[in-house]
Amino acid sequence: MRTIGVSIAIPEPWGSALQDLRAGFGDPLARAIPTHVTLLPPTEIADDAMPEVEAHLTRVADAERTFRMMLRGTGTFRPTSPVVFVQVALGITDCERLEQEVRSGPLLRGLSFPYHPHVTVAHHLPDDVLDRAFAELAGYEAAFDVRGFSLYEHGADGVWRPVRAFPFGG
Repeated sequence: MRTIGVSIAIPEPWGSALQDLRAGFGDPLARAIPTHVTLLPPTEIADDAMPEVEAHLTRVADAERTFRMMLRGTGTFRPTSPVVFVQVALGITDCERLEQEVRSGPLLRGLSFPYHPHVTVAHHLPDDVLDRAFAELAGYEAAFDVRGFSLYEHGADGVWRPVRAFPFGG
């Protein structure tokens, strides 16, 4: 068995900058999780299922087109979950459609919470740190084109690494 996830990577220079901010807030997972918008949360699959999964993700990506994403301001899942995030302000509908397509076929699974595209910047930290992250990034803004998504695998060392990129439109 292996644990995989599918995400839209936040491109440079924003990806590294947000990862540095997350590390600066003291989030111990900051360097283990590339900056992203999740399309498929951590999911266990059998090793021999990878070819079917990759074929499925290729079909999904081939049917998609480039879209604009804007990240703006902050949000939180508190009190349900101790998370502060940067909000997806433009591209929400595209992310929702992609998430539904990715989380189908061989990757069909339920979710613990309704899907909400976002970029985590602080997780499982003391309330005062979550408050600081929320305030410091309230004016954050970045815009870029999303041209595909990536398959990630969770390593035995706890680090998420990209396995394969899936560009839109073949």
